[in-house]
Formats: sequence, structure tokens, C-alpha cells
Amino acid sequence: MPKTCFILNPAAGPSRRLDLPGLIARHFGALEADYEIRLTQFAGHAVELARQAAADGFRVVVAVGGDGTVNEVGRGLLGTDAALGIVPQGSGNGLARHLHVPLALPAALRRLARPSFSRMDVGVLNGHPFFCTAGLGFDAHVSRHFAEAGSRGVSTYLRVTLREYRRYRPVAVRADLNGQVLETDCYVLAFANASQYGNNAYIAPRADLRDGLLDVCLIDALPLGRALRVSLGMALGNLPQTRAAEYFQVPRGSVVARAPLGFHVDGDYLGDATEFAVELLPLALAVAV
Repeated sequence: MPKTCFILNPAAGPSRRLDLPGLIARHFGALEADYEIRLTQFAGHAVELARQAAADGFRVVVAVGGDGTVNEVGRGLLGTDAALGIVPQGSGNGLARHLHVPLALPAALRRLARPSFSRMDVGVLNGHPFFCTAGLGFDAHVSRHFAEAGSRGVSTYLRVTLREYRRYRPVAVRADLNGQVLETDCYVLAFANASQYGNNAYIAPRADLRDGLLDVCLIDALPLGRALRVSLGMALGNLPQTRAAEYFQVPRGSVVARAPLGFHVDGDYLGDATEFAVELLPLALAVAV
């Protein structure tokens, strides 16, 4: 069994209502495993804890939390020999779902006790690494307001999405996708390393974590009829077949927006900008799955 460090975000999802350290001790302690649990104390702390855990010789460093915690732990492990593990405890759990990590805590821990090791690609948008998805436009706008909503969960996300759908307007952009230049309006421009945002909302169902390419989803406008097709296509995992969105596969790209445009990585809103650069780092992160 690999030496394992659990980095736990006590504020993520159901974590606030569970004795996660006790449950981890019950499962890993019974196996006489070599493990530690380290708790995050502030935003960005998991990056530091993951980097230190790798330096301390842990073979597997486990993000116990949501997509934000996974992103921080993954960032801390870039350039190290340690592998990322996931115990999903967030609202969306996008990367965990793509990797088929069990959502039930006991099953996720059993899987980590005897993991298989692999490697995955890593995306970078304006210098910010992402492991699942990143994007410009409406999804970033929703991420911003979801973070300000005061509550988490699917119902809150849907409520925020419906409210902001009535308010949001697309922005004109010039996108260079590995040499293919597009002059278009941008309602959503999503860069997908994994197939979904989370909660089985598949923005790029053909995305592959190990193919060296980003799946780019462009939606230039979202009138009501198309919005219904997009929503249904994401839920059923067949959005490309609906022709409600345009897709590209590229290793890198750049975007210039006519007005400031919000962007996010792994669901965390990072601000507005008018110039964006995105690239993929092939097989840059080890994972324990």
C-alpha cells in the first residue's frame, strides 16, 4: 500500500456534517496503512499542503473535497512524483466522475487502498492550471454568482443559472485555435480536459484526459430553443450530436475579447480579462485511480 496523505477541506460539501478523519482512520487504520490527514485552513492552503506532502515522500496525496480542492492539490503536485487521489466531497465532483471514482466514501477509500497509477493531461488558462474544465463567458459568469449565493448544491446552481440566463449577453471575440481563426460571438467558450463540469453535465463527452488535446466547445448564442437543446444534450451526454454547439480539438489556443470577459478554471471564477492563452501539458500529472 502506498504511503498516503489526505488533504481535507472541512468546508466542502457534506464534509461539514461528517467525521471524515474518523471515517478515514476506520478504513485505513484497519489496514495498518501508512497515512496522515492534514486539514486546510484557508483558500489556497491545499496547494502548500500538497507540495509539502510530496516533499515528505508521500506516494499518493488525496484531495478530500470538491473540484476546487482537487484543483489546489493537483497544482501542488505538478512537477513532483506524487500521484493525485480523490475522495469526492463536493457539489459537482467533475474530475472524480470522469475518472469513475466512487462517490460513496467507503468505496472511494477502498479504491485508494490499492490504487492503479496512471498519468493525465493538464490544461493551463492564463497561467492557471486546470484538470477538468475551464472556460470563458456564461459558465464563468454563473460560477461567479454561484460562489456569492451563500449556499451550495445542485438546486442553488440551477437557480443561479436560470436567473443569470435572462441577464447575460455574449461578447464578440477573435479566437485562434491552433491556427484556425474564428471571429464570433462568445456565449460560452469551454476548454475541456475532462468530459463534464460535474453532476454529469457533459460539456465535452468525447474529451480524453490522455490524448494531448483540449476539446473546445463554442456556443455563440443561446436563445431559448437552443438553450433547451444544450441542457438536454449535456444531461444525456450527446451535446455534439445536437449541433447546438461547435467543437474543436486543439493543443493550444488564444482569444481576444472586444470587452472584458469572465473566466473560470475548474469552476472557480478568477476574474475578467480581454486576452486569453490556453495550452495543454501532456501527461503532466500522476493520478491514483
